[in-house]
Amino acid sequence: MRFIYVMDPMCGWCYGFQPELELFLAKYPQAQVNWIMGGLAPDTDQPMAQALRETISSYWHQIESKTKVSFNHDFWRFNTPIRATYQACRAVIAAQCIRENSSMDMAKAIQRAYYQLAQNPSLDDTLIACAGSIGLDKPKFQEVLGCAQTQAQLNQHLDLARRLRVSGFPALFYVNEQGEAYPLTLGFCSATELEQRFGQL
Repeated sequence: MRFIYVMDPMCGWCYGFQPELELFLAKYPQAQVNWIMGGLAPDTDQPMAQALRETISSYWHQIESKTKVSFNHDFWRFNTPIRATYQACRAVIAAQCIRENSSMDMAKAIQRAYYQLAQNPSLDDTLIACAGSIGLDKPKFQEVLGCAQTQAQLNQHLDLARRLRVSGFPALFYVNEQGEAYPLTLGFCSATELEQRFGQL
């Protein structure tokens, strides 16, 4: 049994979806889950415009009201936000390269740093600390994070997301034995809804 999960570790709705995803996957412990980085916002070193800061911070309140997660809104007071998520995506890929089946651990570490500890996940120092928090060797992680192979893998992830016609995150697909992918959700939903949709396939 195989699933494809297209997400971005800096996507607030993916953070809200994580508990639901884990509830659903707990029923299928033998399932293989391919974590695909969708790349919400490309690389830049420019601070986020004030209007965008206000828009995204308002999303956090909406996500809190709809899901079981909470946000540390101090992030917006203590950081200079940068609208760039590709490095966080590369961080998940780098973790997976170093230790198999660590994509979820790394994505959750970045979500915790960003949404709970009010740390800036656009900064390498934050990502390196996240890698250390899940038991990865920090110098090795830093090396893999910046290598060309990691960027090449991100390009492959982005290409797959496009081929699956994913326009927003989170997106979860079931892949049958013929390699055909069926969407279980294109956006936030509950574990119960996932289970219902999966049962109808």
